[in-house]
Amino acid sequence: MNSRERVLTTFDHHEPDRVPINYMANPGIDGRLKEHFGLKQNDYEGLQQALGVDFRWVHSPYTGPKLHADIPERNINVDNWGIRRRWVEHPTGGYWDYCDFPLKEADLETVVNWPMPSPDDFNYTTVYDQCKAKRDFCLVIGGAGIGDIINSTGMVRGMEQTLVDLILDEPAGITYIDRRLDVLFAMIERTLEAAKGEIDILWMGEDLGTQIAPMISLDLYREQIRPRHQRFVDLAKAHGARVMMHSCGSSSWAYEDFIAMGIDGVETLQPEAANMDPAYLKKTFGSRLTLHGCISTAGPVATGSVAETISSCRETLATMMPGGGYCFAPTHELQDNSPTANVVAMYEVGRNDGSYR
Repeated sequence: MNSRERVLTTFDHHEPDRVPINYMANPGIDGRLKEHFGLKQNDYEGLQQALGVDFRWVHSPYTGPKLHADIPERNINVDNWGIRRRWVEHPTGGYWDYCDFPLKEADLETVVNWPMPSPDDFNYTTVYDQCKAKRDFCLVIGGAGIGDIINSTGMVRGMEQTLVDLILDEPAGITYIDRRLDVLFAMIERTLEAAKGEIDILWMGEDLGTQIAPMISLDLYREQIRPRHQRFVDLAKAHGARVMMHSCGSSSWAYEDFIAMGIDGVETLQPEAANMDPAYLKKTFGSRLTLHGCISTAGPVATGSVAETISSCRETLATMMPGGGYCFAPTHELQDNSPTANVVAMYEVGRNDGSYR
């Protein structure tokens, strides 16, 4: 099978030749992997080939003006939604942490006039050519930020205010949510149209859980989030694409609603979180949702030996593989504290022990 056939067979809950493989990583471990395989630092395709990755993303890059100024005197980068990020060092590298939350106390008028990207400011002209060049792979658009409400709103309103917005139907917060989603919906719609039916998966996101419990109630999810997500799901289906939903933490409490909405797959599947044990997920949802992830970025890949990494990955495969419907991948982006040898061993297990033949 080629990669596209492999992934689509898996989404149809049949057994392919081997489990599909995916890859996400922070810059530090990504760079070390490229060094390990003798690749240039800009050779992302070469690394995916070396690891056996079956997914490829198709993009409509933003080509419009910069809408919000950076704050160099405080080492803060500001994106086109106005989200402010500050670099924070840690022992194995660093990350861009959200700060300031510029719309935390904003009124409705401020939110209505807040600069946002226009769907016209994305380049759709190369989408079909990208699809043709990558046609042997599973073609994906979107990501964890498409359609998500809690995280992305929390980045400009603060998490506490965002939850208050959802509970109280606060006009400023709800207006920000809907303005942003309207832009993303139009951009995704035009990307799907430009792809002419070639896109296999629309990737969406919504972090719904902490490590120990749901982040919000099912009633609140159904009132505020599900109807907004349904638009994106219906759009993907109209263009013949499947839908993958990213959700961190304890999120299986929402999976029955996902199924009813027409969502086809879920990730990241953190095995340490409540009600996210691989055996439970496989038994309860494995015939109705494609399960993507379960290789913990906080487990042996990051903290154990090579032997422990191999054992853990093999155990997950043994649980998740039967009957198809499983994609081998890390739960989140592989972290910079993961030893290179462990990550290399992880992907060797996926390619070798993930075979159905």
